[in-house]
This record gives sequence, C-alpha cells and structure tokens, in this order.
Amino acid sequence: MIVPRRVALRSLFALAVTAFTGGALGRIATRPESGVEHDPHAFDEMYRGRRLLGFSGPGGEPTALVDGRPLHLMRCADGGYVTPIDHYESCPTPLAATRAAVDELGTARLSPLAGAHGVPTDPTGGSPRGVHA
Repeated sequence: MIVPRRVALRSLFALAVTAFTGGALGRIATRPESGVEHDPHAFDEMYRGRRLLGFSGPGGEPTALVDGRPLHLMRCADGGYVTPIDHYESCPTPLAATRAAVDELGTARLSPLAGAHGVPTDPTGGSPRGVHA
C-alpha cells in the first residue's frame, strides 16, 4: 500500500507538534512557581505530639524549631546532621536529626539553650544535652 505524500507530511507534522508540546509542558510542570524558591530544608509537621518546623536560615543553613524553641543543627563530615540533644547519631537530613532529638527528649521540654552551640550545661538544672526533667 502506497501512502500519499500529503498524508505522510501531515502525520510527521502532527508528531512533531505533539512532541514539542509534551516537552514544553513537562518543563513547565517541573519548574518551581515564579517568585517562590524551593527550600531544601523546609518541613512543618507534628511528630510524637511536638510541632517540628524547619527552614533555611541565614546563609542557607538549616534552622529547626521544636514547639517554637530553636534546636541547633550541626553538619557532619559525612554530610549528615547532629543536634546537641543527640550528638552520637548522624542523621541524613535536618528533619531526621530533629526527629531523633524529639525521640531522645521523650516527654521532657527542649531547653532554651539547646539552640545555642557551645553551651556546656543549662544553668537552670537541665542536662548538658538540653533535656529538662
């Protein structure tokens, strides 16, 4: 069966338009909204009855809050994160490190000094890991 040249050209044109439109729509769908930058450290969730909030702070460093109190996050050489509450386990993300701190805290409140790096103990009687009894 011989296909007329006109039908073949129309088919090729339709395929080209479809491919171009699909590619353009794919790029638009994966692009972040105009004026809104993606924050790789952003999270907002309830975990074990605690509100965890994370975002990029000054210089793009991750900032975490547990029930509105700051939790200091430190970057490890392996690319993970640790907190003053759980210095022994490197977590892959700021959210995982914040969850590990909440797991360690149990029902205790986060010390106001857990957000400050280099503070050895809490003068109000809490432990050096930021836990209040």
